[in-house]
Amino acid sequence: MCLILVAWRAHPDYPLVVAANRDEFFARPTAAAAFWPDGDILAGRDLKEGGTWMGITRNGRFAALTNYRDPALVREGKASRGQLAASFLAATAEPMDWLAELSGRRDDYNPFNILVGHAGTLACLESTTGTVRQLEPGVHGLSNHLFNSPWPKVVAAKSALSDALAALPDDAPLLEMLRDDRPHADAMLPRTGVSLEFERLLSSAFVKAPGYGTRSSTILTVSRGDTPASTCRFTFDEQTWLPGGKPGARCRYRFSSPSSTACSTISTRV
Repeated sequence: MCLILVAWRAHPDYPLVVAANRDEFFARPTAAAAFWPDGDILAGRDLKEGGTWMGITRNGRFAALTNYRDPALVREGKASRGQLAASFLAATAEPMDWLAELSGRRDDYNPFNILVGHAGTLACLESTTGTVRQLEPGVHGLSNHLFNSPWPKVVAAKSALSDALAALPDDAPLLEMLRDDRPHADAMLPRTGVSLEFERLLSSAFVKAPGYGTRSSTILTVSRGDTPASTCRFTFDEQTWLPGGKPGARCRYRFSSPSSTACSTISTRV
């Protein structure tokens, strides 16, 4: 992902709301969100390396990943960062323990940020600093820098997410926020080692550049169930995008889970 917005325990009925954009080269082969062959992990898939940028399991383990943008820190021969999110989703370790272990071998990968959690804990690791932090309740943002860095698109999107929470379960304002392709003024832009022209293209929440751009927008909500047999209800919507920002397929998944096993699963594609 290149933009992850999270409302963690900021809404009385939705303990977790995630709105995220994945930016990537259009030539990189990708599978749309689906349950993986083992039937437990719901995520898109990078068909080049086999990992994912964001996913959730039937019992509520969640992971999302961004790259840290600094071309000077990139090295050849590093392990695929997308394998990290997939690894957490398949694991059983507690989020803070898992991140502490990963922190010790973070140099095996090019720079990244990873957000992982479950119903009880949400936590983040910044590989460039080695910082592991547990999220406090509130609205948070992560792009291609440090957690809650005041990049203009992060600041604007956090504000938009705060406003959009009032409309739930209507997720249209969340998708509108992710579709915002307005660039920010040059004076507000970070300097991350790419050209100023590219900084401008990357400054919007929704990126459109030659051969590169926002490939998918994902909205995940976790809500409290209204019966003892359904303690958590999950919605996972992914809108894919084609070059030039044209809409592709949309995937919608709905399932609920009392513990480690979903009590019902419904998925549709439109």
